[in-house]
Amino acid sequence: MRSYEVVVIFDATLEEEAIRPVLDRATAPITKDGGKVTTDRWGKRRFAYELKHRWEGNYVLLAFQTEPSTIAEIDRVLYLADAVLRHKVIHIPDKVAGTARTRPVEVAAEPAPASTGAE
Repeated sequence: MRSYEVVVIFDATLEEEAIRPVLDRATAPITKDGGKVTTDRWGKRRFAYELKHRWEGNYVLLAFQTEPSTIAEIDRVLYLADAVLRHKVIHIPDKVAGTARTRPVEVAAEPAPASTGAE
């Protein structure tokens, strides 16, 4: 399983009741496979430029682990949702996600500094 993050920008005029079903549909393939999704709501933010005739959006960050084949379904659901202005799926490298397998590193003892005799 690989680690992913998805940033979703919803229309700022939508209420929580309209956002929740879209998130549930997007995360259904993940939870079906036994994965766990962490949701972080960033709230309303102003855009740097106009996006689909809007200047504000409601940001949500989803962090999860799933198989790569599931990402296509999540991307499709978010692309088809009318409430979503933009979304971006990001693969988190194993080193960053904390799941990288590391080999133990042997630390050699440093030799003592040589005496120069100038004391």
